[in-house]
Parts: sequence; structure tokens; C-alpha cells
Amino acid sequence: MESEIKNKTGGISVETEHIFPIIKKWLYSEREIFLRELVSNAVDAVTKHRRLVSLAAAEESAAPYAVTVRVDAEAGTLTVSDNGIGMTEEEVERYICRMALSGALEFIEKYEGESEGAGDGIIGHFGLGFYSAFMVADTVEVVTRSYTGAPAVRWVCREAGDYEITPTEREERGTDVILHLSEDGAEYLKTARLAEILARYCAFMPVPIYLPSGDAEAGDPVNDTAPLWQRPAAECTEDDYRAFYHRVFADAREPLFHMHLAADYPLNFKGVLFFPKLSRGYESLEGQIKLYYNQVFVADNIREVIPEYLLMLRGVIDCPELPLNVSRSYLQDSAYVKKVATYIVKKVADKLTSLLTADRAAYEAMWSEISTFVAYAAISDKKFYDRAAPALLLTMADGSRKTLEEALAMAEAEGHANVLYYATDRDRQAPLIDALAARGLSVAVAPEMIDVRLLEVLKTYRDGLKCRRIDASTERLRTEEGSEDNARAAALFEGITAEGLTLRVTCEHLGTAAPAVLTADEEALRMREMMRMLAPEAPPAPVDATLALNLDSPLTARLLSGGYGEEEGAVARHLLSLSLLQHRPLGAEEMTALLKESYRFLTLLP
Repeated sequence: MESEIKNKTGGISVETEHIFPIIKKWLYSEREIFLRELVSNAVDAVTKHRRLVSLAAAEESAAPYAVTVRVDAEAGTLTVSDNGIGMTEEEVERYICRMALSGALEFIEKYEGESEGAGDGIIGHFGLGFYSAFMVADTVEVVTRSYTGAPAVRWVCREAGDYEITPTEREERGTDVILHLSEDGAEYLKTARLAEILARYCAFMPVPIYLPSGDAEAGDPVNDTAPLWQRPAAECTEDDYRAFYHRVFADAREPLFHMHLAADYPLNFKGVLFFPKLSRGYESLEGQIKLYYNQVFVADNIREVIPEYLLMLRGVIDCPELPLNVSRSYLQDSAYVKKVATYIVKKVADKLTSLLTADRAAYEAMWSEISTFVAYAAISDKKFYDRAAPALLLTMADGSRKTLEEALAMAEAEGHANVLYYATDRDRQAPLIDALAARGLSVAVAPEMIDVRLLEVLKTYRDGLKCRRIDASTERLRTEEGSEDNARAAALFEGITAEGLTLRVTCEHLGTAAPAVLTADEEALRMREMMRMLAPEAPPAPVDATLALNLDSPLTARLLSGGYGEEEGAVARHLLSLSLLQHRPLGAEEMTALLKESYRFLTLLP
């Protein structure tokens, strides 16, 4: 049987009584954004008039351009006024009555061929923003007069979606958007609340914004129309950068350094980034990177725009290529955003290198503040490491700072080419550091897990590089090759244990004053320290350890020859405890036993 269904085409229709409840509840996740949208529209109206004046298509404005936000608590209204381009009756019907038809796009298309960068500064590239007013208002009025001199128009719309257009009086060009606030929008009748929203979203819009309180005069604008990132870096002073940082981030401390970003085609974005002064190694990992769109605040802590390892930075990024209503999912999938992130990574790496080159002493002085960040970034991204490698410093046991190339040059001169020796605790391992220094060997210090991890990663970045803990082997301490198992030594320590250690005893000729040196497998030590950081209450994992008795020490010689008589067991136990002090912190019972034994030995002195 032949089908009776015919092919049809048409357009989807939406009834206003259905769409307005959706707008009221779901247009934006945060209702306060309605004020950003209305102020943005007002700023656009001014920007359009400026453009027409520049093209000699409109008369120059007699009054200074401005946007005013005014509250009438008695009437229950909030008004956003501008002296911009205004609208004719036809334009009201076209741009206000037809939802989501953006006048900004049409304006740009009309004038793009008549002036270079015709779209610069136009904020609204979509048309739903105006209707965000219904998120907080039952009724919205628009009173407007076009710059063309056409009669003024009044448009009134209620939340049900029915509207009326009537003639009205308005002497000057421009637009008033009057919100008759609903009961649940009453909070926006408070000037302090509006000031808070304007400070968050509109602090850097390019037209002066005024928020008069009561019957008082407007006073000073609440915004900065020429923010730092919109100015050439050559015109900004250090005082400008510091003042901007303190104002935007409410941090009384001085930032360590800043980067002024100005990317041209094809990226087209600007910004200023600061490295804050941190009081702890991992403070402010969240950072405060604020994303702007043509000087309009969009969001902060944007993880998608910069890599995670740069999140401790603070600053602003203004990306006019992104839509104002940008979403997280959009950012995650945007090729443009990925290019922006790559650009910022390069700029940060280059900045570190330039700081080192310009003033080595100053850079070394701030290294303790930024070392965790640089290590984390280098571990996370080899491309960052490749670019920032010249600025990566190693802290040496003598307190000096060396680049990796300088440390490797020292190692080669000392006879251990491509081998870096490092300590994890400068104080605890001081005797080993001193013993190696006596043999002409330099030692780096890696006190944090991230420092140790960096050294491990460096081995994968550089062929042939080896990084060795000084408490993992006695190889570089020996004055004679090899070691020997000694039955007498093994018998002395039989039954003597230490928490977390499986002990083996050897005898070696060591170039140190210590009668014994305790070492353990390097990989096992790293794993145990990582577990201690992740689960500090858990018992330490067992580690295979070697106690090397120093055959060059008189104390060892006396112990092995039976010179301590009945006390040799106590001396052996005490010797192991002292060796442990260079290896790890003692537990409560171990410390108590060590002190008790030490006090007892003191009583035996003649």
C-alpha cells in the first residue's frame, strides 16, 4: 500500500509562555549575571556610537559617554542607562521582540568594510543576554531614542511574554532598561549588592560605569576603562603592575614577577600574569587566572586555558575569540584554547630564562619561592622542561645554586661524569656530605619528594644521566675496593634489629670518621618515603639495608677485637642506633632506648 505521508518543511515555533519560564530559571547558572548582560549591552550601544562618529556617520557626542546603574527601592526598580546609539521603533521590533537575534553581528557585518577592526570592542555576539533580565524581574521596560533623531519608543514586556510598544518622551539619544524586580529579585535593590556584582564582572569594561547611591551624585566610575593588559607593556611601570595586582587579587604581598602577554594573529588575546609570593611550597595551587572577553569578566580558575602545573599563577587573560557565554566543555574541546595554553607555557618558560640571564643573584634569591613550581612543571611537561631547562637550578649542599649544565660540568671535573649525587636531608646526612666533600665530590640537595621525582624524570630526559642518593651506597666513600663479610661482625649484630630494616653487616675501608654507615636500596627508600607522605600513620615498609662497619675506625677495630668485653652487644646496638640517625627519624621507642643507653654509657666513664 502506497504511503500517504507527504514531505514537508517548516520552522520550529516556540510559544512565549513556554520559553519564558525556562529563561527565568535556566538561562544562566548564576542569576547575578543578568547585570553583566545588561551593562554589556549598554557598553555595546556606546561602542557602536563611537564607531559611527569615527566614520562620520553620526554627530560627536556632546556629553561624555557613560553607563549608569540606578536603584529606586521605593518603586522596586533597577535601571541600566546609556547614552549610546539608541534604537528606532523598527529596531526595537527587530532586536528586542525577536529573541536571540543579535544586533551586534549585523552592526559588525554592515560596517566591517568601512573601518579596520570594526568588531573590536563589541561585546554581545548573541541575542539572549537581554532576556536574562526576566530572571529577576516580572516586567521589563525599554525607553530608547535613536541617534538618527527618530521618535523615542517605549517597550514594555511582562513575564508571560506579551509586550506593547508606544511612543514616549526622551530628549537625549540612548536607552534605559528598567527592571521591575520580582520578590525573589529584591536583593538587587541594594546598592552594595550591585557594587559587588559590578566589581566582579564589569570592573574593566571600556565605558565608565556609575552606581549612584540614593540621591547622591554619581561620583567616580566603579570600573577602570583602560586596564593594564590593554596598554602596551612599554607604557606600564612596575608601580602600575604592583597596584593592579594588589587591587585585583587583594594580596598585600608583592608578586615575584609578572608577564605581559600580547598575542597577535592567529591567537589574538592579551593578558598579564603574576607569580605570587608563596609562604609554603604548595600554597595557592588553585591560583586565580581570570578569563575576560573584551574586558568583561567570564570566569576564574579556568583550568582549561592553562595547564594544571601553572595554576598557582595569578592574572587575567582577555580572549575576544571566545564566546561570552563560554562553557567548560567548549574550552576543553577548543583548538584555540589549546594554542593559547601552548603560548602561555612558552612565555612562562622564556620569562624564567630571561630572569636568570638578566640578574642571576636576584633569580637565585627567589628560587626557594619558585622551585616547587618549576619542578612540577618540568615533571609534567617535557616541552616546558626543554624550553625552561636553562633556568632550572639545583641547590647544592654548600648552599650554592647551579644550573643542570653547571652541575654536570662539576661532576665531570670531579671524575664522575653524568652522575649527580644527592642528599635528601642536608642536616641528617651531613656526615656523609662532609665525607664526600673531603674526597672532592659535590652533592646536590633534594629535600622534598618532588625534588627527588624531578631528578628521576631528568634521567629520562637526558640520555646517560644517573642520579644517586648518598645514603644508598658506600661506593664513593671507600678508600679500598670492595667489601668483606665478616663472621665476627655478623655475630655481633645477630638478633639486633631496627624497625623497617632487614639488616646485613659488612666490613669496608671508608674515608669517613664514622665507625659505621647505614645504606639501603635507593628504589626502596623512595617508595618508603612516598608511602610515609601518603599514609604517615602506616608502619614503614621493610627495606633491605646494609650496615658497613668502617675498618679504618678505632672504635670498629676495638669492637671486632672484643675490646668491649661484656658491653660489646650494647655497643653494637648503640652503633646501629647512631647510624639510623643519618638514615631516618627515630621512633619514640627507638629514641627512648638510644637516650637511655647513652646516659648509661656516660656513667661508665672513668
